[in-house]
Amino acid sequence: MTPVELVALAASTSLLAGWRLYLVTLVTGLAMKFGWIALPEQLHGLDILANNWLLAVAAVGTFAEFFADKIAWVDSAWDAVHSFIRPLGGALLSLAIVDSGDTGWQVASFLLGGGAAFVAHAGKAGARTLVNASPEPFSNVIVSTAEDIATGGLLALAIANPIAAALIAACLVVLSLWLVVAARRMLRGLIERLNPPPKATR
Repeated sequence: MTPVELVALAASTSLLAGWRLYLVTLVTGLAMKFGWIALPEQLHGLDILANNWLLAVAAVGTFAEFFADKIAWVDSAWDAVHSFIRPLGGALLSLAIVDSGDTGWQVASFLLGGGAAFVAHAGKAGARTLVNASPEPFSNVIVSTAEDIATGGLLALAIANPIAAALIAACLVVLSLWLVVAARRMLRGLIERLNPPPKATR
């Protein structure tokens, strides 16, 4: 991979880690283990992702997250717990993928990866909070399944074409953040209409 493709791969995996950290870690580790990603020889940081123990932990986390994400109250609690874990995981993934031989690159990739994962997590958690508030369970399952498919598809694209995957992932994150802001404005307006302020008495 070229340096630009490596940066794009780091960006896309960090963004996706904000949605599905364990799935991203599992697939990236498998890609490293079986040579699906052609990395330069100096990038030994990814060796840890191909470790069998880490792959096993990521597989268990992926399994747990798949089902936790389908139950509204469990999903909200899961997102709250992972508000710190996902950004840190995204930062470490970015640090492992980008050439960390230079200290400046280490700091930049760690901060940008963590920031990208945090933005993606904030958009996902905010949007899902509104969906989880729905009284019927089907919308939560549908949205969660769509996130699973989108994450898997973008991961496959990231391996085949990192630049395209990074652009698409960034657009999805911006869209999710916009949806959160728009939905909260609608919710605030609805609450204000249902609970108008009391009229002033003379």
